[in-house]
Amino acid sequence: MNRNNFNIKNMQQHIDTYDFNGKKAIVRVDFNVPIQDGKITDDTRIRGALPTLKLILEKGGSLIIMSHMGKPKGKVKPELSLSQIVDAVSEKLGVPVKFAPDCQKADELAAALKPGEALLLENLRFYPEEEGKPVGIDKEDPAYEAAKKAMKASQKEFAKKLASYADCWVMDAFGTAHRKHASTAVIADYFTPENRMLGLLMEKEVKAVNNVLSDIKRPFIAIMGGSKVSSKIGIIENLLGKVDKLILCGGMTYTFSKAHGGEIGESIVEMDKLDVALSVEAKAKENGVELIMAPDAVVTNGLDFGTMSLKPGAGVQVASARAIPAGFEGVDAGPEAQKLFADAIKGCKTILWNGPAGVFECDEFCAGSKAIGDAIAAATAEGAFSLIGGGDSVACCTKFGLTDKVSYISTGGGALLEAIEGKVLPGIAAVEG
Repeated sequence: MNRNNFNIKNMQQHIDTYDFNGKKAIVRVDFNVPIQDGKITDDTRIRGALPTLKLILEKGGSLIIMSHMGKPKGKVKPELSLSQIVDAVSEKLGVPVKFAPDCQKADELAAALKPGEALLLENLRFYPEEEGKPVGIDKEDPAYEAAKKAMKASQKEFAKKLASYADCWVMDAFGTAHRKHASTAVIADYFTPENRMLGLLMEKEVKAVNNVLSDIKRPFIAIMGGSKVSSKIGIIENLLGKVDKLILCGGMTYTFSKAHGGEIGESIVEMDKLDVALSVEAKAKENGVELIMAPDAVVTNGLDFGTMSLKPGAGVQVASARAIPAGFEGVDAGPEAQKLFADAIKGCKTILWNGPAGVFECDEFCAGSKAIGDAIAAATAEGAFSLIGGGDSVACCTKFGLTDKVSYISTGGGALLEAIEGKVLPGIAAVEG
C-alpha cells in the first residue's frame, strides 16, 4: 500500500457494487458515543454509520453490528455496555435491533437473522482478545512475552469466531483503523478479498485524506496546534515535504520560543526538545516552506485548568511570544498572530487543521482558534478543500458554528494523524489485502 495514498480503486470489492441479497454482513462501526445517566449526549458517530448500514439492509442483507465503547481494558463494565444504545440504534436505523450479550456466543442469534434484520454485539473491548494485549501482567514481568504470544493466538481465534457469523466483512470505523485489533484487521484473514470492503464512511475518510496528501491543490497550508512538539513531530516532518505554508500554534510553540532564548514565563515547554524545534525550522527553510508562528500571545497568571475559568483577581495581558512575564503563561494567540494566521490561510486551496491555537475551552482564550476557523471557512467558501481532524479542532468547529462551513470533518483523531504521518493503517491494509 502506498504510504501516502489509499487506493480505493484497487480494492477487489466495493460496498456499492456488492450483492448483499440473502447475505449476512458483519460491520465494524464506531459507536463509541458519550453516555450520561444512560442517555446518549452526542449521536454523531451513530448517524455517521447509518448510510452503510441502511445500504446493506436495502440490498437485502442482514446486519451484525460490532463496536467498542470506552476503555474497559478487557473487563466487563456495565456502564460501558452497548445494550444502552440498542433503542437509539433501532430508532435511527428504522428496524428493531436485537442484542447479543456475549460476542463469543452469538451463533444462534446470527444464524436466525433474516434479510432486513439487525443484531448488535456487546462491547468488543470487554474481551482482551479484541486488542490482543495480555491483562493483569506487567511488561517487565519475565512471563510477559509468553503471555503476549498466547494472547495473539487467542486474538486470532476471537476474530475467527466473529467472522463465522457472517458472509462478508465491512470496515466502517475510521477512528479505530490505526489499530490492529481483532475486529478492525485480524478478522480480514477469514474472508476472501471478494468478501471484505470499506463502508461508505470509511471511503469518505480515505478520499478526504487523499485530497490532502495526494491530490493537492496549491497553495497547501497546514495548521498544527497542540501542547507538545513531541506528539506532533512525525506529522510535522511529513508535512514539510508537502505543504507550502505551515502554521504552528498552541503550547508547542513555547518550546520554539525557548529554543531561541526567549522568556516564556510559566508556559508549557519541552526542554529536551529544543534541538527538535530548531531542526523543524531548518527543514522548513530547506524545503522552502513558509513557517508561521505567533509573534504575540495572550497570557495569564490565573487560569484554573480544572474548571477552565479564570481565578478571582487573575491578570490577563498581551505579550511578545518571546518575552512573557514571570508568573504568566501563554494561553492563546495574540491579536497580531490572529491576523497573521488569517492572512496566511486566505487564498490557500488545500487546508488541513489539527489542534487549537490556545485554551479554546475557556471563552476568554478562544479568539486565536476562532480566527483560524473563520479564515478556513472563508477560504472554503472561495473553493478551497478543508479537512479538520482531531477532537479539539472538531470541538472548535462545533463551538464556533463552523461544521457546515468546512469541506470535511474527520471522525478519526488518531487514525487521521497516523495517515498524515505516512503510516500504514491496519484497518485499511487488511481490506486491501
